[in-house]
Amino acid sequence: MKIGLVPVNVGVASVDAMLGLAVAAEDLGFESVWTFEHVVVPVDYQSKYPYSMDGKMGATPETNFVDPLIALSAVATATKKIRLGTGVNILPQTNPLYLAKQAASLDFVSGGRFMLGVGIGWLAEEFSALGVPFERRGPRFNDYVEAMRKVWSGDVVEHEGEFVKWSGFKSHPTPVQDPFPLVIGGHKGRAYQRVARYGNGWFAPSAAVDQVSAMLKDLDEVCRAEGRDRSTIEISTMWVPAIESSEVIAQYEAIGVDRLIVPLQFLGEGNPIDHLKKLADDVL
Repeated sequence: MKIGLVPVNVGVASVDAMLGLAVAAEDLGFESVWTFEHVVVPVDYQSKYPYSMDGKMGATPETNFVDPLIALSAVATATKKIRLGTGVNILPQTNPLYLAKQAASLDFVSGGRFMLGVGIGWLAEEFSALGVPFERRGPRFNDYVEAMRKVWSGDVVEHEGEFVKWSGFKSHPTPVQDPFPLVIGGHKGRAYQRVARYGNGWFAPSAAVDQVSAMLKDLDEVCRAEGRDRSTIEISTMWVPAIESSEVIAQYEAIGVDRLIVPLQFLGEGNPIDHLKKLADDVL
């Protein structure tokens, strides 16, 4: 079982603290560090955060959200082997050509350690601030992924979609990894179809083995309909040791989960590196 940590880029007081955490994670044997993304945090918003009871995310407008790709680029220069993932970046609200270029470049500078996690987003107010329509973000996501894959191929890009029309160019460097790992997050709406059609991995938004087990049955059904072997999809999900003990890891393995990602905010107060050392002793 791979054990990762999230988020390395949120609520950090300094770059030294962020890099110190990542270096400690690598030294202790953690497999990966992940980021969260919000370009802005509205002072007030009507959109409902789908992963909390009150519909609000656990961050204030003053919380430091270091841009994920910049944060992971800094982490890449300070580390040698730990893998780097976005969990997840909001694809439909960004420029897909810039993101394709940045993702390939980050995989290049990290020596093939980057995993691009993407989702469709939930915060309409953030889309509005960026000047991007919130409506039909699902079809926009699909078009963007198909177009970005062509950019990463290194071949001449020809793409005629509803949202992206590209022709007659190449973009280098291409990702070091082939195929470049695209991790798709979410479980609402057509998320399973996107995972089955486009994903090298799935970031399951859950923190309980029973929930993940039920969602994997749904994903299996969609994969069969799409002609996809689910074993070719790397499964990652949240794991909170304070809620589920390390004994549950075997249950996650049994249902086909490949990676457990521990939310740092649930490890307790105080020095986070001390908590990482304890977690490494108990689990790794």
